[in-house]
Amino acid sequence: MRNYVFFLILLFFFLVLAYSCNAQKIDLGVFPPQAIEEKFSKDLSLDIAGTSYKLTRAEVAKWLKEDSDLSLNPSYLSEIENGYFCQYKDSIICNLTFSIKKENHFQKKSFMSLDQDMVADFLEGLSQKTNREPENAKFKIEDGKAAAFSLSEPGVELDEPKSQEILVSYIKGSEQKNSLELPYKKTDPEVNIDSIDNMGITTLIGEGRSNFRGSPKNRIFNINVATKKFNGVLIRPKEEFSFVKVLGPVDGEHGYRPELVIKKDKTEPEFGGGICQVSTTAFRAAINSGLEITARRNHAYPVSYYNPQGMDATVYVPKPDLRFINDTPNYILIQTKIEGTELIFNFYGANDGRKVEVKGPFITEKNPDGSMKTTFTQQVFDKDGSLIRKDIFNSAYDSPSKYPHPGSSSDVLTEKPKSWSDNEWREYKKAHKM
Repeated sequence: MRNYVFFLILLFFFLVLAYSCNAQKIDLGVFPPQAIEEKFSKDLSLDIAGTSYKLTRAEVAKWLKEDSDLSLNPSYLSEIENGYFCQYKDSIICNLTFSIKKENHFQKKSFMSLDQDMVADFLEGLSQKTNREPENAKFKIEDGKAAAFSLSEPGVELDEPKSQEILVSYIKGSEQKNSLELPYKKTDPEVNIDSIDNMGITTLIGEGRSNFRGSPKNRIFNINVATKKFNGVLIRPKEEFSFVKVLGPVDGEHGYRPELVIKKDKTEPEFGGGICQVSTTAFRAAINSGLEITARRNHAYPVSYYNPQGMDATVYVPKPDLRFINDTPNYILIQTKIEGTELIFNFYGANDGRKVEVKGPFITEKNPDGSMKTTFTQQVFDKDGSLIRKDIFNSAYDSPSKYPHPGSSSDVLTEKPKSWSDNEWREYKKAHKM
């Protein structure tokens, strides 16, 4: 009895294994390779939301597999000399169930199969190129009123399951096309050009300023690039603003140049050096607007660009980040501008009567090696004078000597640092006309 139970378990295991191995494949039947060559003699255009992407014959060939199998056909007399069917199948179940009398009546058939998993992998990769988040309209203040200067754009998300059905159906069918339109889901932006009148943006609620006087050319260039990312950005009521999310990628492809960045144990050139001037200014605007700060970190050591010390905010993709919550009842519109060497962030919104008091920053400890500690307090009161929130921001700075760098920020390097890529070094030499 025990052997019989064991046999049933073993039989079930083999059946499940056989099914799982073939579950993701589609039998295309007799499907000669030349059919693929004819159908994909030219690249197939996949159209998604007005943009075309190529599907080549080589890519489709990866999805297809030519295979063969033996099946019983009582009316067919086999001409294969070695007719041991179960040796072909290599299966215990076959040995137990196959009749010797049937060995002269099996027929070999060739067929093509399509690997659906590979099609799914292709579409997943394609979605990374096609998918995009919706972009809200951006606004600016003109004559005391908010006016649009950038239109909204809907978001796009490729419908991968339906796209897979369309691709598989096309490959299986006989029709030949130059292009296929793949379905996608459209996501409308939350803020469009028609919604500005309902946002309650009526007044300046807070301002942040910082001065980057003495910055080298690359640092000034990066500050300008990053500052433009935030001009016209809207923050919804109760939304947590993320500086890193709005900033996006920081590299040469997105317009940044190499400049000094504070790392774990040193200061070295890297794409985007100087962006912390922008995050520091945004932090000061959020503080002065009475907003709730949810994430902020001071720099490793005191940097003169961020005087007064204690009110800076360092960022680095993906973290640390600068985050705060719009706890006002209406939208907040960010406006940025540069006047000479002064960077300015203005937050416009609705006047809910709150009052903000910032005490400090105060230096609580200062050492000969340049290390120090600072503190400042943000107090927010409602229109009736009741305290809404009191936050204390303490900062501890190391000695700058602990973070050596290849010369001062005004020096020009003559050799590529070991940690740089060839592309970084090439961009640096180009910027310094070397």
